Amino acid sequence: RMLARTRIAVASGTAALLSRHRSVAELLSGGEALGGSADEEISNWSATHSAMPSLYFEPDSTDAVGQVIAFMHAAGQKLRVVGSALSPNGIGLSDGAMINMAQCSKILSVDPERRQVTVQAGARVSEVVEALRPHGLTLQNYASIAEQQIGGFVQVGAHGTGAAIPPVDEQVVSMRLITPALGEICLSEADNPRLFRLARVGLGALGVVSEVTLQCVPAHKLVQRVSVETRAGIAARHAELLQHQHMRYMWIPHTDTVVVVTCDPLGEGDGGGAPPPPVDEAWATEPLRELLLQRAPEQKAGASGMNFAQLRDALLELAPLDKSHVADVNRAEAAFWKRSQGARVDWSDRILGFECGGQQWVSEVALPCGAVGASDGRDLQYMTDLLALIEASDIPAPSPIEQRWSRRSASPMSPAHSAGEDDLHSWVGIIMYLPIDRPEARQAITDAFWDYNAVCRRQLWPKYDAHQHWAKIEPPADAAERAAVRRRLRDRFPVDEFNAARRELDPKNILSNRLLDALLEADP
Repeated sequence: RMLARTRIAVASGTAALLSRHRSVAELLSGGEALGGSADEEISNWSATHSAMPSLYFEPDSTDAVGQVIAFMHAAGQKLRVVGSALSPNGIGLSDGAMINMAQCSKILSVDPERRQVTVQAGARVSEVVEALRPHGLTLQNYASIAEQQIGGFVQVGAHGTGAAIPPVDEQVVSMRLITPALGEICLSEADNPRLFRLARVGLGALGVVSEVTLQCVPAHKLVQRVSVETRAGIAARHAELLQHQHMRYMWIPHTDTVVVVTCDPLGEGDGGGAPPPPVDEAWATEPLRELLLQRAPEQKAGASGMNFAQLRDALLELAPLDKSHVADVNRAEAAFWKRSQGARVDWSDRILGFECGGQQWVSEVALPCGAVGASDGRDLQYMTDLLALIEASDIPAPSPIEQRWSRRSASPMSPAHSAGEDDLHSWVGIIMYLPIDRPEARQAITDAFWDYNAVCRRQLWPKYDAHQHWAKIEPPADAAERAAVRRRLRDRFPVDEFNAARRELDPKNILSNRLLDALLEADP
């Protein structure tokens, strides 16, 4: 479920409004005069978090964005920026006011010589890609979902996969930030480089990103190959597999199956033959369909039309917390992938996006694991330990546990930040799927997922210096564990420097929300 979109034009007259409205009610009334709407309920994609913002703005120009920020700053009222609300932890949500850049979505310029594109922050990744296509350009890498707004895409440190390719914040050449205290500022390596690097993964807390210039690469086709390996096979071939331009593993708990997805540029001599034949999906999904009909024969009429993700969701929904049942589903999924081995060729943006399944809880960490071209083995050892924990416990862990890689980021707030230019980081994501219309089951799965996540947090993350993706981190309910999370964040990131920049650019802390304050504020 995507963020509700309300198209509202924003009026001028901020100073006059501020001179007239002093009470909270009057200030909110003034916000409505600036185009804010009330009574909006905003949910993230998986409907795991929602908010009822006091005002919801969707301005249609960057000047209007500045007016709203100035008004809310003067009023001392919260104003959280949100993009497409895809983040699993609802990092962009707030019960204070919210501002969405969806209508500030212009492609401002494409520079073919420099291979750069300048866009407004509300432009979606898919829109930027299409604007680049006539110029023979594309983005260097992609996360799995193309509907992200560019502002959110870079602010939370999104990443794709490829051992030699950094997270997407490293594509940012320059950016404009509209701040409560200083208005619009321009940042680049030439203009305030330290703040620029800090703001590239700024979490929407240093200002509202209004404009971004991205470094692009020549448009290219990729050959994607899907194959299946054993755990021992992965250990033997890992160094070789990391040489591919893009590579990810999908580990399937309770099986000896690891799905390997590699992508490499189509060579000059590779384009003359016929495209590889497509996988017969009806045949490939047969193991899942057969299991569904064994466990729920009443679903026979609908099962024939279900695709892979729908079949998996339907199977898991039958008994999502029964470890034995989940293991059976995982084994059927392993059979599906064995039947789905093959290759396909397409443009890089169409290859690197993929089906993520239905509503879900996700937790993902990044951990250092050597250098590009020379993994130190910690990436595979992490997976060995994680799978052992799962398989020795009662955790009903569904498939996949996805593992990806990236080169380091120079942005200090990136989970993949490190000093060495060739440092390698691995990203590992665990998952549980949520039924849409069964509140009691959703709550039970949520509780089980937090237990799953807590096992990783306590037993794996400190050992491997692993830290969560900013869009997937959730403060623990226990006060002592929250304090421990804050201490780990302070050990890993320059939190004091980041908070000092927040105080300078946003002295009234209007751009934050409860999540960020819980993670970044110092312990009392």
